[in-house]
Amino acid sequence: MAEPDFTLGIEEEYLLVDKETLALREAPEGLLEACQAQLGDQVSPEYLQCQIEIGTGVCATIPEARDDLRRLRRVVSDEAAKVGLAPIAASCHPLADWKQQHHTDKARYNQLRDDLGGVVRRMLICGMHVHVGLNDDALRADLLNQMAYFLPHLLALSASSPFWQGEDTGLASYRISVFDNLPRTGLPPRIDSWEEYERSVGALIDIGVIEDASKIWWDLRPSSRFPTLESRICDVSPRLSHAISLAALTQCLARMLWRLRRLNQRWRRYENFLVSENRWRAQRYGIGGGLIDFGRHEIVPVPALLEELIELVAEDAEALGCVAEVEATRDIIRGGTSADRQRAVYKDAEAAGEDRDGRMRAVVRHLIEEYHADL
Repeated sequence: MAEPDFTLGIEEEYLLVDKETLALREAPEGLLEACQAQLGDQVSPEYLQCQIEIGTGVCATIPEARDDLRRLRRVVSDEAAKVGLAPIAASCHPLADWKQQHHTDKARYNQLRDDLGGVVRRMLICGMHVHVGLNDDALRADLLNQMAYFLPHLLALSASSPFWQGEDTGLASYRISVFDNLPRTGLPPRIDSWEEYERSVGALIDIGVIEDASKIWWDLRPSSRFPTLESRICDVSPRLSHAISLAALTQCLARMLWRLRRLNQRWRRYENFLVSENRWRAQRYGIGGGLIDFGRHEIVPVPALLEELIELVAEDAEALGCVAEVEATRDIIRGGTSADRQRAVYKDAEAAGEDRDGRMRAVVRHLIEEYHADL
């Protein structure tokens, strides 16, 4: 069995905030064009006018992905600064009201508005998608089923959306709650072959429900544009270093599962009912509540599970040249997720006597600082 290239592509969505008021601002005329003059089609508008999306090129290694993502983040930041704005890489703005936002006037987004009604209006959320190159459709279908088990682990580590419209939601990733209101979201269904996947998606296309597979928004899906398996579970990470570590872990998990397949082995597939319970625990607690180990029949703390994951993919990290980046996921355990850090900033502002709006603005300033911390 020929080894795939396991190339990488990373997509991120950012929110644009006013550097003075710290409120969301729509991208002014010329900002996107200024970014595109340097980045070409690696930058694009998103559904809401206060968002901007970037995507790396096809990267052979994690260091290459880091360099490209750093360049993209820098250009967006530099051009935004010229018009008094700053990007933040968090899945929700702590204070913003979705009812005050407007969608981008493009055919694709107008169609989404017409198809999804009021549900899509609430999509004031940002995520990170990681593409792993697998140039065999049968392999993509096989790994889709097995890799779903690890999606809650990735979500727990990436959680960056505890606040929504000025309130602490009690969740580490409120983004998931918002996104799950859309159709064709959540964990991927059990697919037994690539042909079955094509038949199922083709049925919706033939009926006219969707125009193509890009309207399948599962947490993990075969990309409709590239020969990749695309993880869509993660909140976007304020820190570049954390984004890269999560991408490296995703890449290594894919290679580990391929390695098992080459040995005529596979990761045990659990019913979505069970994996969904871990997905909920990751959404609710981040790294703080533990996830269920179904083999042991017990809840295991996320730090212990992460150590097991690092050991599980050690051979793959070595082969892919990303040992340091995978092991750096421990930094998330040591310092907390973005959701944890945001809440800590909020509490510090509260102790300093700030009112609720002042506390939330302190969180936004913190997110701006984190975006720029390791550029």
